[in-house]
Amino acid sequence: MSTTEKWKAAAEQLVGKAVRKTAHALGRDKTALKGAGLQARGKARHWKEKAKDAFKR
Repeated sequence: MSTTEKWKAAAEQLVGKAVRKTAHALGRDKTALKGAGLQARGKARHWKEKAKDAFKR
């Protein structure tokens, strides 16, 4: 997994989690769902890169 992609995935997960928790605390359900989507996209990016690394070996 390249360092750049690793950091992108981690940042996306972190931002998504922060948005989701903040929006949930404020009672904004649509924004909370968008944050959950960002977090899921970051996790998917992370697993995609791990799979690519597994096939490189």
